[in-house]
Amino acid sequence: MEINDVVYRSKQERVELVQFLYVDNGGSTRGKVTHTDHLKGRMIGGIGLTPAMMAMNMLDQLQPIPEMSAVGEVRLIPDPESYRVLPYSPKVAVMMCDQINLNHQPWEACPRSFLKSVIKQAEEMDIQIMATYENEFTLARLNEEGKYIPIDNSLCFSSIGMASGTPVILDIMSALKAQGIQPEQYYPELGHGQHELSISPTDLLTAADNQVRYRETVRAIAKQHGMVASFAPKPFADQAGNGGHIHFSLWDKETDKNLFWDPDDQNHLSEIGYQFAAGLLNHLPGLVALTCASVNSYRRLQPGSWSSAYTAFGKDNREAAIRIASTFWGNEEKSMNMELKASDSSANPYLALGAIIAAGLDGIRNKWMPGDCVEVDPATLSVEERAKRGIKRLPASLLEAVNAMEADPFFSNLLGDLLYSSFKKVKLSEHAAFAEKDVEFELKHHFHKF
Repeated sequence: MEINDVVYRSKQERVELVQFLYVDNGGSTRGKVTHTDHLKGRMIGGIGLTPAMMAMNMLDQLQPIPEMSAVGEVRLIPDPESYRVLPYSPKVAVMMCDQINLNHQPWEACPRSFLKSVIKQAEEMDIQIMATYENEFTLARLNEEGKYIPIDNSLCFSSIGMASGTPVILDIMSALKAQGIQPEQYYPELGHGQHELSISPTDLLTAADNQVRYRETVRAIAKQHGMVASFAPKPFADQAGNGGHIHFSLWDKETDKNLFWDPDDQNHLSEIGYQFAAGLLNHLPGLVALTCASVNSYRRLQPGSWSSAYTAFGKDNREAAIRIASTFWGNEEKSMNMELKASDSSANPYLALGAIIAAGLDGIRNKWMPGDCVEVDPATLSVEERAKRGIKRLPASLLEAVNAMEADPFFSNLLGDLLYSSFKKVKLSEHAAFAEKDVEFELKHHFHKF
């Protein structure tokens, strides 16, 4: 779709406002808005943005990064293909944006441009990636004391939970479909007020865009039902956490064959699939800084929580960080995929997806192999057995994760100087800010922000 197509559609659909959105280093979706009378000009010339916005943490505390100060400007340039009318907000549309320098080149700190660079790496290897997020979220209401209370305390997968959630879920699914996002499965999850709604995989860039749309849609529809929806990794300290598991598969660009599929392997996983898994496992301690990107993430990333806490992979092992998912009967090859469980929705999806794929491609290039599948909960193995099998405990805090990222030169080379340094400083500032506060402060701010 071209610029003129978007302008024409916006007039036909009686849109008045168009949001130009991006996701910052703190994982928050931000942006600016133009009236449609100026849409064509803003799509060509962009909307100005101070670079300082990418130095903001999730508490809106500006970090001292020389390249991200009051001086200078980048432009939010929207992707015409990402244009969607918001079914839950009359006369409003949205587009996802790249951050572009005044020299018309992608800004070095632009997360969406970073993801595009990783996609290009894959294309140079004749690989196309399909991916999707599998999100869990909590539905709650604010009581008179200003506290979030789950909408119910039903059991996992229970019909009682379905009765509580179905009215809002039906409206969420309708709004997702109106934006070209196909819902797949829904069920109440383990936590009180917790629900999971999966969507179909797409190409990698659309998958990241869809994650932004998904979060915005769920929160907006929940609000219309008098609820608050939160994707916080651990919205309540005594309840199950919300994951944002990522499913992915690699495809041959020429033959459209699933590169993960091998009917002769005991796990039906190909050699390139094992290599990809090995790349993820090798970089996983630092990778979780990008996929589990908040202080609150590490309340969820604990042994015995079905969220993965070790660098392990296995066939349908839901305590392994990387799960080889069972295929669907009658559609085995096309449904073959792997799942990263060490991921949640506090992450910037462009950074998370880009880093995951880049780590996997690194494993393919180096022809690494991951060792044997882990068929038990890694926490039940002795320390000696885990060491023998190369299974490591994942970081137990955001600070540990950032330190692990810093110890692995792969990430600084991958992200580039400005994106790497700004992300690191924002995350370290969040660790420091929440370290001074109590648990209630942490839960409140993560519940509201995500």
